[in-house]
Amino acid sequence: MAKIIGVLAVQGDFALHRKMLDKIGVSSVVVRTAEDLKNCDALIMPGGESTTFLKLLNRNNMFDDVREFAENKPVMGTCAGLIVLAKNVVNDTFTTLSLLDISVERNGYGRQIDSFIDDVIVPVFKEKNKFSGVFIRAPRIISIGKNVEPVGFYNDEIVMVKSNNILALTFHPELTEDTRIHRYFLKEFVDKI
Repeated sequence: MAKIIGVLAVQGDFALHRKMLDKIGVSSVVVRTAEDLKNCDALIMPGGESTTFLKLLNRNNMFDDVREFAENKPVMGTCAGLIVLAKNVVNDTFTTLSLLDISVERNGYGRQIDSFIDDVIVPVFKEKNKFSGVFIRAPRIISIGKNVEPVGFYNDEIVMVKSNNILALTFHPELTEDTRIHRYFLKEFVDKI
């Protein structure tokens, strides 16, 4: 039976993640309520603005439901999605889902004007290990816990991690034409449930 991939659609670039999944022949559903989440086997948490993201999760009474879902089921968080999953945000005091043992700095590379595109190295992609990383007001991973494995790098910095059922990245793979990260999430996380 085909897995149902939910894309959290309270804020951010959720439509582009759905487009990416369509491109690789995987159907998805938008998740705007806790009820929507009940039908999903996995969840993608898109980029956006992390403070707004968390406020909307709370306003829509979804914070606890998303946390409970993400404790056991496959989740991919990109940019703001990574911040929302992180245990510690060094330059802010808001309450995150605290499910990923990392410390992050919001806007770690600077403001909107400092956004950039550059090669990210993803060793699991073997000899074609370069991926075009789109960094838009991207967070910076400051430190990772012992159960967190780095799986993507920009220069010497960790920009993509996995931990149990969670894959998280500081950049936006949905803003490229390259489906490899979405495929990796499906193969390594979703297909194994």
